[in-house]
Amino acid sequence: MMTPSDIKATLAFSDGSPSMELPIYKGSIGPDVIDIRKLYAQTGKFTYDPGFLSTASCNSTITYIDGDKGELLYRGYPIEQLAVNCDYLETCYLLLYGELPNASQKEAFNQRVMRHTMVNEQMQFFLRGFRRDAHPMAVMTGLVGALSAFYHDSTDVHNPEHREIAAIRLIAKMPTLVAMAYKYTVGQPYIYPKNDLSYAGNFMRMMFATPCEEYKPNEVLVRAMDRIFTLHADHEQNASTSTVRLCGSSGTNPFAAIAAGVACLWGPAHGGANEACLEMLGDIQQMGGVAKIGEFIGKVKDKNSGVKLMGFGHRVYKNYDPRAKLMRETCYEVLNELGLQDDPLFKLAMELEKIALEDEYFVARKLYPNVDFYSGIVQRAIGIPVPLFTAIFALARTVGWIAQLNEMIGDPEYKIGRPRQLFVGAKSRNVTPLAQR
Repeated sequence: MMTPSDIKATLAFSDGSPSMELPIYKGSIGPDVIDIRKLYAQTGKFTYDPGFLSTASCNSTITYIDGDKGELLYRGYPIEQLAVNCDYLETCYLLLYGELPNASQKEAFNQRVMRHTMVNEQMQFFLRGFRRDAHPMAVMTGLVGALSAFYHDSTDVHNPEHREIAAIRLIAKMPTLVAMAYKYTVGQPYIYPKNDLSYAGNFMRMMFATPCEEYKPNEVLVRAMDRIFTLHADHEQNASTSTVRLCGSSGTNPFAAIAAGVACLWGPAHGGANEACLEMLGDIQQMGGVAKIGEFIGKVKDKNSGVKLMGFGHRVYKNYDPRAKLMRETCYEVLNELGLQDDPLFKLAMELEKIALEDEYFVARKLYPNVDFYSGIVQRAIGIPVPLFTAIFALARTVGWIAQLNEMIGDPEYKIGRPRQLFVGAKSRNVTPLAQR
């Protein structure tokens, strides 16, 4: 809830225009906000903030980030505690309903989600329309958007019951859709969900089982997958979350709004970062591996080379990404379990990590390994192909998108999004007849 501050901001103009008093609101934590809603009506002026880096687009109770401290809270709980003490579905419950479930609530929620893991059989025929070599995110934007064609009974975003069942369906069906997209690209038969497994265990089975032999999920890998889901569940008002909110503000159905989030997440500057990180490691490997790291680092430091270091640093965290610490533990646990410590690519990644943590150039610029660096390594070790990384990110982030969408729809102050602009194009002019141009 927004609390008015006793302090007001005064906007003064040097051209003699009357000054304007602006209310200030205090959050429970984090920066205060200056309320500029009446600015245009009273002054005829807009604010200018490309990328909305200094603009709060909403008030929210879901996720809080302090980039300077390296802090991430879901509903007030530090991500470090949730990742260690809770599984992904508990985290989903927390994000959706505001509190962690007790034992009976957890059991009921788990059963409810797992009862919705199947998707309509016609989805298989829909998949066949895609080329086998299509990027999984191209497939996922289509599949998620298509859900609204199959579930007409939960497409009214203004109906709380519709939003609730759409939320459960999306959380339950995303692993099935991602696994189907993967199986389609590799030409293997689809594996139906098995609801007596855990959420992450069920996903692993749908990904890697085949009809010819029994699949037993490795608990270390299942735990790693569950942690990846938890660490990516929400991240405040990032590009894809803002996209979902903006899309949902028009009153569109939840499936369409989430499909818009999937499309936004596909960008290499957002969800595609872990994919770009593995591609970078592959490029260094082709250059000559560990022996060529010094040469690669030299190119990174040279502003004219155009070479970027992927998987290090973060737009928000000006300190160590708290998710990266947790993913680092999981990374070493998975590599040990699979005996991959001597794999050339992983040795290269660990050497790069060591340099980044010790080299003054990276330390001074706080270019620490981020969550994408470690999650990409973990997923490759598990056997997930690089193009599927972003689809798994979308799977994990779905609950955050839904929680944010529901919060916005329930906010009495919400309006359809309508950003303004500073127009610098041609002024009004007359059309010259074609013969005179």
